[in-house]
Amino acid sequence: MRIVIGEDDALLREGLALLLRAEALDVVATAGDAAELLAAIDTHRPDVALVDVRMPPTHTDEGIKAAVEARRRHPKLAILVLSAYVEQAFATELLAGGSSGLGYLLKERVGRVEQFLEALHRVADGGTAIDPDVVTQLLSRTRTDPRLERLSPRERDVLALMAEGLGNAAIAERLVVTDGAVHKHIRSIFAKLDLPPDDENDRRVTAVLRYLEDVRRKQ
Repeated sequence: MRIVIGEDDALLREGLALLLRAEALDVVATAGDAAELLAAIDTHRPDVALVDVRMPPTHTDEGIKAAVEARRRHPKLAILVLSAYVEQAFATELLAGGSSGLGYLLKERVGRVEQFLEALHRVADGGTAIDPDVVTQLLSRTRTDPRLERLSPRERDVLALMAEGLGNAAIAERLVVTDGAVHKHIRSIFAKLDLPPDDENDRRVTAVLRYLEDVRRKQ
């Protein structure tokens, strides 16, 4: 796995590089601002870019804008965004173009090395990894949507784990239920959210992004 890191904090940037190289991952370049990041991605064509949300010069949304531009230039590039705070607007801006190969984690998650590496590999494999704290805030802010109010507490739990990017088996293990029970809950979620029968992966993404889109409309 070839990785480019975009992070303006030199200590964190080098710490990430050391951590990933210790796991036999190939960090091909690091960058301290958005322009350097895009140049490194264009030059090295990595499999994954780790991107800080807030980068110079204004430390607002340069990282997200660079990530969106990088995906425009290189549609197959996987991107894992790191942020110090839960910033729903930035998460929805990045995910608006589709969730395949995208992740959004809080920086504190990096210290939980196993979880961080699991998310990185999931994103690199084309999956989605959204920080549980982001999911929690999205769920708490979207309960006025009548379609979402149809969900039972257990269905909300399942959808929250879907939003983190977990598959059925991982959800079953986390909730200590059977795979069959998870499959039943997911079918019920699709029905209650008025998602017609179609490709199940597309419906999973649609169910999660419906929360994100509702948050964006309210901001």
